[in-house]
Amino acid sequence: MSKFKNTSLGILIALSLFVAAGCSTEPVSNTNVTTAGSPTPSASISPSSTAASAAPVPLPVLDALFSDEPFKEQLKTKLALTNEQVAQVQKIAGDEVARLRQLNAEEPTAAQSDEAQSQAAASRDRAAEAIRGAIGEQKAADLFAFARDYWTTSGNQAGETAPGPASSSATTPNSVPKDTRIVVNIPAYRMDVFNDGTLVKTYKIGIGYPEFPLPTGMRKAQSIIFNPTWTPPDEPWVAKMKNISVGEKVAAGSKLNPLGPIKIPIGLPSLIHGGKSPAKLGTFASHGCVGLTTPQVQDFARLLAQVAGSEISDAAVKSYMADKEKTKVVKLDKSVPVELRYETIVVEDGKLHIYRDVYDQDTNTEENLRAVLEANGTKLEDLSEAERTQVLDALDAMSSHPSKQSAAAKDKSADATAAASPSANINAAEKAAKKTETARVKKPIGKNQKEVVIELAALKGKGYPQAVNFDTGSGKPAAIASAKPTEGITPTPKVR
Repeated sequence: MSKFKNTSLGILIALSLFVAAGCSTEPVSNTNVTTAGSPTPSASISPSSTAASAAPVPLPVLDALFSDEPFKEQLKTKLALTNEQVAQVQKIAGDEVARLRQLNAEEPTAAQSDEAQSQAAASRDRAAEAIRGAIGEQKAADLFAFARDYWTTSGNQAGETAPGPASSSATTPNSVPKDTRIVVNIPAYRMDVFNDGTLVKTYKIGIGYPEFPLPTGMRKAQSIIFNPTWTPPDEPWVAKMKNISVGEKVAAGSKLNPLGPIKIPIGLPSLIHGGKSPAKLGTFASHGCVGLTTPQVQDFARLLAQVAGSEISDAAVKSYMADKEKTKVVKLDKSVPVELRYETIVVEDGKLHIYRDVYDQDTNTEENLRAVLEANGTKLEDLSEAERTQVLDALDAMSSHPSKQSAAAKDKSADATAAASPSANINAAEKAAKKTETARVKKPIGKNQKEVVIELAALKGKGYPQAVNFDTGSGKPAAIASAKPTEGITPTPKVR
């Protein structure tokens, strides 16, 4: 995906390094958490080291890392920060997270996404400026770069290595895995389970709020934790929560526990976890985690264990869930790569899907469209004029920064100008035929519409696979055709 346009580093690092303030809320050292292996940066977004060192790091990165004592100690030894400077930076990050949490009110709707993005940008800018003021321009740049580098290595346990080539992040748009892995496409609100290159199950998910986005890149799932507890960290935003005290463990099964009945750590500090209502799927639902309903996360836990070469029987799950106050950690026989993608332009089973740019990464561009089409053996010029107009209009409408005038509006304006010109020589029949063709392929795009699907003849039979055994979290099976399951893997039943 090297052809994809790089986004601003501020948003990039937020996505790559983000704290799950309401999800992965236990300290790093908590014995209930088994942290996944070292993630590697997403190949789809790979900024230069010079830019990375100069770019402001969003406050949630530091807020997450400050819960790790070794990180703070290395700020002192490697960056020569004083205790006072470390405390200042920690306070800046914590105060801004508290501000975001208060403004966010924990229940933003799709209609509030623009405001949420503005709040996130404002907080990011305030934090960066405050940090530079506290420790100086050069030390701030060093701090931002160190935070990024620390994140990409701090998940390693003793003796572990990062995922190998088979588990690396996609290098081309819409890459179809050939191994066993979990693929999450954030703007599509979709999580896929692949086994030996075959898609066996798809889940509709909730994603992190714009202020608290999901990261991107490669992670690993190594354990499944039933009935997790939650220990609120010593952070300003915790003090604002009702009936919650810093350091006071919230019991497994408690209504105050935001993690639900099961969590799967996928690398500091992100999780895949349950506890979400069906209404929160397909929208913003967490502070940097993948959110599922309770039936979904139970189903996913069994399937994850299965593709990892382990077995968790229905009876075992029932037994674990029966005692909601007892935490049970199940180690997987082998780790499963978890790939977190941010792809807003996807060719899927012969159709072009354009998703809304939910995290304002400016990914719905013609440059990225061309990269996706070329990855699927097609060029923009191969499409008919009507198809190009429809695709470019949809791309613009689903962008976080739409142009002032869409291609359709420009065509309409040009038609009006030509019609008003006495010297214009317009073939009425050709004009009528063009308008008929355009009208046939166009559909109105709503302001809050999350996806546009366009069927293009040139893409027939190409692309990423469509959803399989689609679990929408509604308790009803989705009307999606299923592919043949991988040998040795029995498709998990749809949630009833």
